Amino acid sequence: TAAGFSLLHPIFAQGFMLGVGSKSMYSTATQDCSNKFAVARQIYGHPFVQPFPDVDRIECLIVVGANPVVSKWSFLQVPNPAKRLKAIASRGRLFFVDPRETESAKVAGEHVFIRPGTDVWFYLAFLHEVIARGGVDRARVAAHTTGFDALEALARDWTPERTAEVTGIAADTLRALVDAYLSADGAALYCSTGVNMGGHGALAFWLQEVINAVTGNLDRRGGTLVGKGIFDFPRFGVRTGTLMRSERSRIGGVETVNDAFAGGLLADEILTPGPGQVKALFVTGGNPLITMAGAGRLRDAFEQLELLVVLDIQPNETAAMADVVLPCTSPLQRPDLPFVFPLWLGMQARPYLQATRAVVPPEAEQRDEATIYTQLARACGAPLFGAWAVQLAAEAAMALASRGEPHPRMPLEALLSLMLRVTGQPGFEKVLEDPHGTLRPDHRGGDFLGARVVTDDGRLHLAPAALVEKARALDDAFREEKRSAKRLRLITKRAVTTHNSWTHNLEDFVAGERGGNHLYVHPDDLERLGLRDGDLADVRTDAGAVRVPVRRLRELMPGTVALPHGWGHQSAAGLGVASQTRGVNANLLAPSGPAHVDPLSGMSKLTALDVEVRPAAGDLDPGDWSGLPVAERTPPS
Repeated sequence: TAAGFSLLHPIFAQGFMLGVGSKSMYSTATQDCSNKFAVARQIYGHPFVQPFPDVDRIECLIVVGANPVVSKWSFLQVPNPAKRLKAIASRGRLFFVDPRETESAKVAGEHVFIRPGTDVWFYLAFLHEVIARGGVDRARVAAHTTGFDALEALARDWTPERTAEVTGIAADTLRALVDAYLSADGAALYCSTGVNMGGHGALAFWLQEVINAVTGNLDRRGGTLVGKGIFDFPRFGVRTGTLMRSERSRIGGVETVNDAFAGGLLADEILTPGPGQVKALFVTGGNPLITMAGAGRLRDAFEQLELLVVLDIQPNETAAMADVVLPCTSPLQRPDLPFVFPLWLGMQARPYLQATRAVVPPEAEQRDEATIYTQLARACGAPLFGAWAVQLAAEAAMALASRGEPHPRMPLEALLSLMLRVTGQPGFEKVLEDPHGTLRPDHRGGDFLGARVVTDDGRLHLAPAALVEKARALDDAFREEKRSAKRLRLITKRAVTTHNSWTHNLEDFVAGERGGNHLYVHPDDLERLGLRDGDLADVRTDAGAVRVPVRRLRELMPGTVALPHGWGHQSAAGLGVASQTRGVNANLLAPSGPAHVDPLSGMSKLTALDVEVRPAAGDLDPGDWSGLPVAERTPPS
């Protein structure tokens, strides 16, 4: 994830991989958001076409599986999310559809419970009602889309009464949501990780996008917008094939998304002998042992690698297993521009351009990733991007910038300035003149459909064959949902003082109760399970088990339990504070491997997991990331 918050880091990492001739890139996006990229490619023509709600003008916003007050907006840069939510609620209607009454729902709007993992049926019933009520903008659909007839046929049998059996959303409640959506002068459905990671993320996001499109809310002020970056990156991507590679994994045959394979397959790719077996791994700006599915299997797999290299700013759990750790500069130690989403795609509530210089110098042997990958490419005898001209130019620039300095460094400001100038923007120095940034043209709406859609025919493809085929198989999944209705279902949870596995090495951020995670349980479920607030509980899935203290939480939907992710730092000896925290690794419970990866998007299932919860069979071992004593641990399946 950290690599994604830097402009140059992923470019040089990709250049290194192309140079060494490897296509084995694995992405953290397949843990939390690659469903959106996979679907966007099929509907809009490129994965980086990502519409977002016009939060400053919208009159009805339905937020599904997202909590912007704690987790920020996803795929949209919005300062002060609480202020924006209050403004939406004051001028119109704001709803949160979630298994937990989140912090965002308490700030503004109305909350509707939904059983975890059933979002796809919520969207199907919503689409059914939109069509039944004549809420489709037929003229717009005819002018700008293909495939509506297949979509209409798909939604026909998914009535609100039928879907209520699994979602827990009463038919009248769903119809009231549709009423609010259709009667507003500008509306949108918006989702994030609660939907993305729930097992049907690709189908759910697809249905959300087509609802916003067929109702006439896509590409209009007050609905959803498609931003304009400093250049038309989706069109550039289609023309050059950037992020458009279609390859299938050696294990499972899962297609790449954004030129990367599914992270949930990495353990199998390492452990399975044969041509193409992964034997050396470079981890750049990530901590897969904490953040990826099947953490136990992944740790076993890393032990079999011939070479593990980690590039990071901190010696985390993954770095503790590495043969080589290369210390990188932090965001405050490098010059910067807004990262890819706001800069290249215009995904900002109010578009702006801003530049910053480094404010803290590097220490000891810290180097920026562009410098590191340039040096690695030279050491491997494999030029960046497979081109010696690029390699030699990078080395010459590096030599000039670091003349008289103890360590080589790339002229990052010059590279960022070049990026700006070739896209018609003022150079880096000019942008720096306004330290608070410069406003770019505001979103107009009405400039995407018929103009910037990059499919072959210039139309939205509402019914891509692969998505329709998988949606037609939802009857079987629906029956399975009904059979498992009484099982406890696990979701994730975040705190405002943490971001995935980050910030846990700061004493103030992990003081007191914040120094670990808890299993949050509704009072009714506590009583049924024979547990009390503060007790230890054992939580099990087919993939693994953890032992964790319990906390009462009335804001949960009964039948739902929540366990924050990002913990389990006990083996990170280099993190003096984090290694002393007591949290367990929630991803020990998440399965990995080809049977557990969505073939449409490469997504792992990290939420909406069926779990068994019982009073703990013994004491807590705070020194292990499972919380279980050695005698009670089982090998990862």
